Amino acid sequence: MFFYSNEGLVTCMNKPKMIIFDYGHTLLYEPGFDFLHGEEALFEYVKNNKNGLTPKQVSDFSQKLFEKIGVARELGLELHEWQFQRFLYEYLEIELSISLPEAERIFWYHVSAGKIMPNADKMIDFINTNGIRSGVISNIGFSGAALTERINRLLPHNRFEFIIASSEYMFRKPNPMLFELALKKAGLNAGDVWFCGDNIKADVEGSVAVGIFPVWYEDESVENPWRGQNNEIKPTCKHLHIHDWLELIDILKGVHDEP
Repeated sequence: MFFYSNEGLVTCMNKPKMIIFDYGHTLLYEPGFDFLHGEEALFEYVKNNKNGLTPKQVSDFSQKLFEKIGVARELGLELHEWQFQRFLYEYLEIELSISLPEAERIFWYHVSAGKIMPNADKMIDFINTNGIRSGVISNIGFSGAALTERINRLLPHNRFEFIIASSEYMFRKPNPMLFELALKKAGLNAGDVWFCGDNIKADVEGSVAVGIFPVWYEDESVENPWRGQNNEIKPTCKHLHIHDWLELIDILKGVHDEP
């Protein structure tokens, strides 16, 4: 276990050329998250419901179905929302009048429209102003297009060069190949990049495994149903630990440009 202060690390660090971010509870969060609200919104577009199912019945079945495929996620594999929705509605003999991409957009928006994490917009403005490149890697079943739309809607000033949704790339963090893919997209060495995320296993241990410097972001002011996942483990690698994006701004002010 490493014991040190953020200040002690910063004094010997160079400014990163790029910072890559996690999505959920890092850049944005989803207050009021409720799958039933998503199904209720989609029922406005049902043109055939052979079995007369209600939104609640569909939502309940959907949760049971998701539990059945959970083993794949535990193995580090991701399922795409369009695959899930296609099977769900065809199996239940429900026909929608809209395409799967449109159904996904409507469903997710009504599950939760999303909200920015405190001061995430200020942090994005700061790194943009200071010439630090940026990108996103997210463990998520929703499509890359839907994720990009959500991020651009809530953080319109971002300059993310790529947004990698695990749904589009088979694997989930902490699989090192996702981080290696990001480095290839950026054309950078791992030592020039930082990764910020709230999950110790997926984000901290995942990024450091390929040589990217990890920043553990833990904002306890926002409700997070997955916060308990970090209770039993602590990072055993050098990392920065911050609780507010304003802390990252102050840290970046203290690091020096690479000689």
